[in-house]
Amino acid sequence: MRINEIQFTDAMPVDGYGPGFFRVAGAVHEGPMLMAGGTPRPWGGLPDEPALLELAGTVDVLFVGMGAEIAHLPAALRARLEAAGLGVEVMNSPAACRTYNVLLSEGRRVAIAALPV
Repeated sequence: MRINEIQFTDAMPVDGYGPGFFRVAGAVHEGPMLMAGGTPRPWGGLPDEPALLELAGTVDVLFVGMGAEIAHLPAALRARLEAAGLGVEVMNSPAACRTYNVLLSEGRRVAIAALPV
């Protein structure tokens, strides 16, 4: 079996995460994080809907990491995101980071909004 290391041209994957932080390109980002186009930025968490809606048209899928455990998005928020043309996948933050990295390596238009574990 041949194993290939994932290659990320100029995109930046999530390198790691821990209690209260995410690491991207070796830099630690405290608290909730939103990343699209390889640029991580602080995110206000679930009430920060406008930041998520700004992604419409620039990404196809938004991965929402809900922290250590999976939880559901409020139905109204999910409906607004999907109406704006965003595919929304909700999972725990570790799974969201891994899935984001895989699709990012494939050159897909993805974003991640994640609460720390």
